[in-house]
This record gives sequence, structure tokens and C-alpha cells, in this order.
Amino acid sequence: SLTDSPVILKILQNWVPRVSHYFDKEHYAYVGHRIVIQESIEHFGAVVWPGALALSQYLESNQEQFNLKDKKVLEIGAGTGLVSIVACILGAYVTATDLPEVLENLSYNISRNTQNLNMHKPEVRKLVWGEDLNEDFPVSTYHYDFILATDVVYHHAALDSLLATMVYFCRPGTVLLWANKFRFSTDYEFLEKLCNVFNTTILAEFPESDVKLLKATVREN
Repeated sequence: SLTDSPVILKILQNWVPRVSHYFDKEHYAYVGHRIVIQESIEHFGAVVWPGALALSQYLESNQEQFNLKDKKVLEIGAGTGLVSIVACILGAYVTATDLPEVLENLSYNISRNTQNLNMHKPEVRKLVWGEDLNEDFPVSTYHYDFILATDVVYHHAALDSLLATMVYFCRPGTVLLWANKFRFSTDYEFLEKLCNVFNTTILAEFPESDVKLLKATVREN
């Protein structure tokens, strides 16, 4: 075989990747803007998933129903930042949050795609679901009109913490928009829990990608 060749072995031994991360630049167009997203395959959160495309498309197409101009928007599990960038283009005050290891790529994408816009500057912050919410986002100071979340539900152990985080940030008047690819029974179990806590409606379905977009609001007593 080729790998038995001393020359090939020497080449393989001497080969060192130039870059430690694999990045891919993806091009999107929303609200009349070209958006370039850098992905990293090293983190789940640094890839553009179908829910982000679905929600970006929906926000672009339904600006009268969901007018983000001058609204305070929090994205949880922002990943590559695509949805936050679209919300910023639509005029929102955006706070994009994710795990510490995703923030560098997230910040890069958001700054490069919004730096020349005459819009509110987005903020990028660490948010670990269910942890230090009162300390980092005290109720007295932080109130959001919209909570955005895409493909945050998949096979991971933090689903209860995710729900607790959604509950924490959703006050009377807050609208949670959650787009997710539904693959497994755990996805539907989470949806059931969400329906038990919030008034929940399905806004749109994207059959080609198995994505559902849901709107949830706090139940008024």
C-alpha cells in the first residue's frame, strides 16, 4: 500500500496542519444585506444549523408582525451569530450569548457583518444556561422584548437548564421565538414541557428541513 512507502511515511510524519481550526466561510443574504459567516467544525455551536436559516428567513418576511426596530433582543445559544446579525440589521438592540468557547468566533462574525451598519451595536456575552442568571442578568436591569433561540434542543444534558433559562428571561410581554429541527423524541418532550409552562403556538413549519418555528409567551394570571 501507499503508506508502506518510506517516502509517503516521511511526508505524513512531517505534515503539520497550518491552521488548528477548520473554518468555512458561508455566504447568506437577508434583508438586502450579504452576510458572511465563518464556521468552525470544532464546536456544535459554531455551525449554521437549519433553525437559524428558518428564523432568519421568517424575521425577514414578517417584519410587520414582529417589528424588531429599537426592540431589546436576546439570543441564547447564538452559535455563529447569523440570527443576531439579521436582528441587528432589522434595527434591534441585540445581545448574543453562548458558551465561552464559542464567543471568539461569534464576536468575529457579528463585528465583521455589523461594523459598517448604521445600527445599534450588538453585544456579545457569555451565558451558560441556568448558571449565574441573577448575577449576570439581574431582573431589575435586564428586560427583553424578544428571546430568540435556534436549534438549541438536540441530544444534550442541559435541556432542563435551557428551559429554566427561557423561563427566567421571559417576562409578561416578552416573545420567545424558537426554531428547531425536530429529529428525536427528546425534542418533542422538550416541546411538551415548553407548552406546560408557556402559551405556545406553531408559527411556521419548514418541511424540507423538518424545522418548526414556535412562539411562546408567559401565561397571564
